[in-house]
Amino acid sequence: MSTDLIRYDLLVQDALRGVMRKVLADAAAAGRLPGDHHFTISFRTKAPGVRISMRLAEQWPQEMTIILQHQYSNLVVDERGFSVGLSFRSIPEQLYVPFDAVTVFSDPSVDFGLKWEVDELAPARDEAPTQFPARPQQSAEPTPVRPGLRPARSDKRQETEPPAAEESGEAAKIVSIDAFRKKT
Repeated sequence: MSTDLIRYDLLVQDALRGVMRKVLADAAAAGRLPGDHHFTISFRTKAPGVRISMRLAEQWPQEMTIILQHQYSNLVVDERGFSVGLSFRSIPEQLYVPFDAVTVFSDPSVDFGLKWEVDELAPARDEAPTQFPARPQQSAEPTPVRPGLRPARSDKRQETEPPAAEESGEAAKIVSIDAFRKKT
């Protein structure tokens, strides 16, 4: 068998990240998630480019799972990642997550999921992630909020693992990058 010089595995990985980027960008542009859709996103907290508060980095030193459903704000998507405002134990936080740091992206409302293996991603840094201050700076003028976004508030599910597939009554369908690799 010949060597894969094209690296189809990396092309497929990038294409699948493009699906996540498109879905998040559409939600950001609309200012809300369509219908009953909601996203569960797991990411490596020590991956290059991740920006979270020191408090969150201490609580989730390796991986963190967030849920974007009703209580989020300021979702902004760029070519490399996304930024979102969430609240953890009633403390507002602004996170920035590069797409390369994401290990799982799923939409449980339609049993859709993507999973990237950690060993396929860039190695995690040994140092702590870049941090935002734990509490946002207060300004004299209120921060404008786009129409359709609800302010962030504490949601216990944002601080825990996503609900098990058995809770929804159906098995979640997660597509791993390994499903697209040629078996040797």
